[in-house]
Amino acid sequence: MKIEVIQTDITTVNVDVIVNAANSSLLGGSGVDGAIHKAGGKVILEACQQIRNRQGKCKTGEVVITTAGNLPSKKVIHTVGPVYNKGNDIEKQLLANCYKNSLLLAKEHGLKTIAFPNISTGIYRFPKEIAAEIAIQTVKEYPVLDKVLFVCFDEENYKMYVNNV
Repeated sequence: MKIEVIQTDITTVNVDVIVNAANSSLLGGSGVDGAIHKAGGKVILEACQQIRNRQGKCKTGEVVITTAGNLPSKKVIHTVGPVYNKGNDIEKQLLANCYKNSLLLAKEHGLKTIAFPNISTGIYRFPKEIAAEIAIQTVKEYPVLDKVLFVCFDEENYKMYVNNV
């Protein structure tokens, strides 16, 4: 499995599947979530609404998959990262689950390449360095795809990921 780190807008990346740092409602929000819904178009929201009507909200650490709409990828995996409160092992495990479950769902759907944003490091306040370590370690533990991209929007995250990969 090849691991790369790039600094760009995840909505422009051409891979089989991009991961959305969603909220539990699956109905769009701010940050990466808002950008993916905006760039992908209403078909992503409609697919999320169907999933939500079928199963309810998405739990922290869990994943669902939808079409990618107008995005260059084939699919979008939506995962709900943990809100950082106490920095305990449960929060760290939930963040690791976001990465692990995304990889496994991508493999299940026959997808070979995946792009991850920096999950939970925005409004969910997960410390960027700890989040980077968890992301990279988890991806290395589950080498089930051909290529993993860590897509960093800002230079701070980019440097952390490059230094840890």
